Amino acid sequence: MTNTICKQDLMAIGYKEHTARSLICQAKAIMVQKGYPFYNNRRLGRVPTEVVESIIGTTLHREVE
Repeated sequence: MTNTICKQDLMAIGYKEHTARSLICQAKAIMVQKGYPFYNNRRLGRVPTEVVESIIGTTLHREVE
């Protein structure tokens, strides 16, 4: 599994579009709080997988295609 995840990856796992978008937005906010101002960008849609996993409280398992 890759170190980053985007909205399309979350949708491929089974999340609805709005939920996937919300998770990415929350993860970006967390990264900015951690001191990475790079994530304060509207066009950036890829975030570290570990941050999304911490939000949902479980690990994401997805086979690489």
